[in-house]
Amino acid sequence: MNRTRVVVIGAGIVGAACARELASAGFDVVVIDRGRPAGGTTSHGEGNVLVSDKGPGAELALAQLSARLWPRLLAEIADADPRAAAATEYDAKGGIVVATTEAGASALTAFAAGQAAAGVRAEPLSAAEVAAAEPALTREVTAAVRYPDDAQVQPAGAALALLGSALANGARLRTDTEVTGAVVRADRLTGVRVPGEVVEADVVVNAAGPWSGLVSARLGAPIAVRPRRGEVLVTTPMPGVVRHKVYDADYVGAVGTGSGELQTSAVVESTRGGTVLIGSSRRRVGFDDAIRPEVLGAIAAKALRLFPALADAAVMRAYGGFRPYVDDHLPVLGEDPRLENLWHATGHEGAGIGLSVGTARLLRELLTGQEPSMPVGEFTVDRPAVVA
Repeated sequence: MNRTRVVVIGAGIVGAACARELASAGFDVVVIDRGRPAGGTTSHGEGNVLVSDKGPGAELALAQLSARLWPRLLAEIADADPRAAAATEYDAKGGIVVATTEAGASALTAFAAGQAAAGVRAEPLSAAEVAAAEPALTREVTAAVRYPDDAQVQPAGAALALLGSALANGARLRTDTEVTGAVVRADRLTGVRVPGEVVEADVVVNAAGPWSGLVSARLGAPIAVRPRRGEVLVTTPMPGVVRHKVYDADYVGAVGTGSGELQTSAVVESTRGGTVLIGSSRRRVGFDDAIRPEVLGAIAAKALRLFPALADAAVMRAYGGFRPYVDDHLPVLGEDPRLENLWHATGHEGAGIGLSVGTARLLRELLTGQEPSMPVGEFTVDRPAVVA
């Protein structure tokens, strides 16, 4: 049995997925979180498992790998713990991307064609097919594409299911424990400092999400991962009003922009309980966690253009969270060339829920010297966007 000691920093969904993958492979895993499992970014997202919003390239390949892995991993978890698997609320309901202008239609059609060439199932819909799929959607649609492989999970439930599986495979969890520094011997990381002690490690995985930049600096190998904030509105239950994940074609541009200014687009979907989640926004404000009414208003206005029926919806709450942002919009995955034994699994921005299981699989393959399931060269730690 492999008894390599791995310390995973972060008990969000990426850290939980990494812990499960490594623990089930026989590693001696300790997960450390400064708060509680799924208590940070993971619990403040929508639970997207998407291929529809990524153009051809490495991130799309990672999304495709993850989309294949999610149902397999949940089936494995269900064999051991059916209740935990059910709590993930995995729903392979598919997504529909719509355009409402001629320019948007041209861009969406070209984008979908590129994705189809990369192996994504992207199905153009006629006006009649759109109306049948989403009766409450505006009729001012100039183009629409259905993505059958888009799915959704309840993010906290999914993270806890993955973490629970890791613990069942021998991993240990330390909550309310903040990493404050590193123990380095001969340019090798041999442990992390926490209040009052040192936790020894053969490998340290930085999976701290938006706080990965802070953690990496404390460990002596800083990476340029910064927080980018997003907000979501939640209605009271409206069963059947929204049947798929539906978003306007502006969403891809909002995710991909490098601007720190507010970017909004309409992203609308229902949950298993019937509530409707309305997003989305992107803005760089550091770790300022104030919810701004003007941001919520901008989100709601765009959503109403897609679903006029939401005008009568009762919004019962709003929440926001921080996503781990990197300037080139690609995850950071691999060993840090400046400090042996330090690995990073972060930088997924708003796609971390969906990409978590693929990231964990690649991490395990790299750590064990296996051929990775896909090329990982674009995720390296030493690229310009990550290391200044």
